[in-house]
Amino acid sequence: MRPRTTLATAGRILRQLRGDHRTVALMLVVPCVLLGLLAWVYSQAPGEVFDEVGPALLGVFPLVVMFIVTSIATLRERTTGTLERLLTTPLGKGDLMLGYALAFGVMAVLQALVASAFAVWVCGLDIEGPVWLLVVIAVVDAVLGTALGLLASGFARTEFQAVQFMPAFVLPQFLLCGLLLPRDRMPGVLEAVSDVLPLSYAVDAMTDVATQADPLGDVLPSLGVMLVWVALALVLGSLTLRRRTP
Repeated sequence: MRPRTTLATAGRILRQLRGDHRTVALMLVVPCVLLGLLAWVYSQAPGEVFDEVGPALLGVFPLVVMFIVTSIATLRERTTGTLERLLTTPLGKGDLMLGYALAFGVMAVLQALVASAFAVWVCGLDIEGPVWLLVVIAVVDAVLGTALGLLASGFARTEFQAVQFMPAFVLPQFLLCGLLLPRDRMPGVLEAVSDVLPLSYAVDAMTDVATQADPLGDVLPSLGVMLVWVALALVLGSLTLRRRTP
């Protein structure tokens, strides 16, 4: 991989995103709308229900949105022939995957800043830990969604199929991440499966920040697992990436 080529790829994708206002709105506005709706739903609930579930869903929403956007955007490059033309140049698959990861990583930072600020200062999300750590977890989580979206795009032939992969890649993680039921109360097999799924660690990290004044020691191992999944998804995505859809 060549850094110059990778950065050029990231710059091209960012320029494309700048002109795609609907996609930018999907990445930046939709998580805020969902968090606002959730806060509204629980506004009349007894106790601090939103403070309990809000941090976990702040980890779920960015992953889902970035997964959808990235998988469709990558597939569109292949179905329109852009990817085939690019790969006839010195651009390698690794450069392409890392360039996408960098470009959408920039969008992930913006998304995390906007969503976290909206949750804390508009929706009134009360957390015990530092806000900056909440933002860091949201950024890594969004990058994880990007990496999984890049991996899923290699198995899809149409944009509709890319969307269909979301239940296969994301829904099992949502069901087993501990949001609906604490993971230690699940059947042993399901708990073991949840222990290797990255979204479980995103929810754990968000929960630690929400409930602990000094959560860094507990959060770092979770972030490490999430970053390992990011690297693994990017490597597998580069190996399964096809120049075009048959």
